[in-house]
Amino acid sequence: MRARHAALAVAATLLLAAALPARAQTTPQAATPPAATPPAATPAEPPVAPQPSAVPDKDTPSLDAAYGAFQRGDYATALKLAVERANNAHDPVAMVLAGEILSQGYGVFEDKAAARQWYEAAAAKGNADALFALASLKLKEAGNNAQIKGDAVPMLREAAQKGNTLAAYNLGLLYLEGEAAPKDPATAADWFRKAADQDEPDALYALAILYKEGRGVPRDPIEAARLLQRAAEVGHVVATAEYAIAVFNGVGMPKDEERAAGLFRKAALAGNVIAQSRYAKILSAGRGVPQDKPLAAAWYKVAQSQGAAKDAELDKMITTLTPDERAKAEAILRKWAGGSSG
Repeated sequence: MRARHAALAVAATLLLAAALPARAQTTPQAATPPAATPPAATPAEPPVAPQPSAVPDKDTPSLDAAYGAFQRGDYATALKLAVERANNAHDPVAMVLAGEILSQGYGVFEDKAAARQWYEAAAAKGNADALFALASLKLKEAGNNAQIKGDAVPMLREAAQKGNTLAAYNLGLLYLEGEAAPKDPATAADWFRKAADQDEPDALYALAILYKEGRGVPRDPIEAARLLQRAAEVGHVVATAEYAIAVFNGVGMPKDEERAAGLFRKAALAGNVIAQSRYAKILSAGRGVPQDKPLAAAWYKVAQSQGAAKDAELDKMITTLTPDERAKAEAILRKWAGGSSG
């Protein structure tokens, strides 16, 4: 929530300075590299060829310890334990964990070359996460080179077929863009659906938009609304704002302004600029919620501090605020800037 509070603090400054004149996926942070941690942690031996035995499950004591250290932020220990298990048990899941720590520089010296070696070793064993990681590296390195991007498609396809939902989603994007793969919205929709069926938030949202616009699939506002609802339920903030708009307007479902207001507020609190502006507007008009012009003014200023477009109705509303209402709006923003929720 720190980013939101910073935005609210900026909004408070804007409001107080202008006196309301007339006229918007938990990633662990890398700790300081410990001096005792070597810059490279490559495999102690060449990657072992794929074995016919079953892939070790990550729910084993040694790997649990590595993941536990990772979750605690003890990345050097997590790397040590993951490397030990990778070399001793040839466990592709441990290899991927080692690769992730080294690739991102989580608490250790970043080492992209060593990370790639671990991903390649795990990919040789058919690990879907490693295949996706290698494809992602290739896409990043490709820049605007469509041919190099295209080389990532087979890896993404294999990873997706093995159940990696992010690979399926990104494969859908490539088919939708038509740069690294033939432009084919219908194929994009198929890949989005594979990931959406596993509740991948971005895929749910992307597929919803395709149904909303009728791209690659028949236009279906009811299915679009269903997918937006599910995306909102699994935490996709943009989808929550889009779903709120659909609920407010009764597109694909019965119109329900009160329910829409709650959804707008949820997305607004999560930092979505469109939701902040829309919530300000319905507060100003008293639609779905009791009319509250000071609160509307506060949310509008928050949205503006994050780059929201100006709204003529809200600008006009602000000019009509009484001195008492302006004071209330300023007090709300000061409270938010101090860390309290709106």
